[in-house]
Amino acid sequence: MQIRRKALGDFLRQARARVTPESLGLPAGSRRRTPGLRREEVAQLCGISATWYTWIEQGRNVSVSAAVLGRLASVLNLARAERHYLFSLAECADPDHGSDQILPLPPRLADCVRSITAPAYILDRCWNVLARNEPLLHLFDGWPDRDPSPNLLRYIFLDPAARSLVVDWEQRASRVVAEFRADAGTHADEPDVRAVLDELQQSSAVFAHWWIRHTVVDREGGLREFNHPADGILLYQQITFRLATRPDCKLVMLLENG
Repeated sequence: MQIRRKALGDFLRQARARVTPESLGLPAGSRRRTPGLRREEVAQLCGISATWYTWIEQGRNVSVSAAVLGRLASVLNLARAERHYLFSLAECADPDHGSDQILPLPPRLADCVRSITAPAYILDRCWNVLARNEPLLHLFDGWPDRDPSPNLLRYIFLDPAARSLVVDWEQRASRVVAEFRADAGTHADEPDVRAVLDELQQSSAVFAHWWIRHTVVDREGGLREFNHPADGILLYQQITFRLATRPDCKLVMLLENG
């Protein structure tokens, strides 16, 4: 813990040194011995005492709220990765967790997915399908292309084809709900996630049944079994990767078992 506090103080000190007073409408002054903002200026702009901010930079055992961390990130003009690092060091959840949703997929990422030979697709935090490849389209017998707004949850719980394709559908459905709760629980009040939850709870008794039980599990992958209408029983190992440039998204691959 002491190492984290020291790293947090060092990081804030370096970030403070990069910010020019003029960029925040402060006078440059002629008596500044070091570049960047003074501690007192950062504290004032963040609405905290200079002593309290000094203790944070010194790595003392003080508690820093998410609101204060958010103001520090704004005043110090932290980039997205820097902001994430700041909250990680403080071991605090970022209240602005929904900002990643507005970012587009990195250039050529859809091309990368299409080049994968195994069934593969990308999901956002609502489990909307943002990219897929031809092997995935074949495995799911034409989905998601037949859906104008493809969403994996809606497919599993509202599309009758899923019950035929997914072996042991009832068991898989219960686990899917628990995985989604773990995936999107911190975003449950965001409008996009809320809309998906409301629709599924109203339209699927199975989803509603499992959602209110508050079971949470990781989307850890493992064996997936499908009963394909043309190819028969197919076994895959599911592997899931988080995207570094879009941590709210994940790449899912299904590798042939055996």
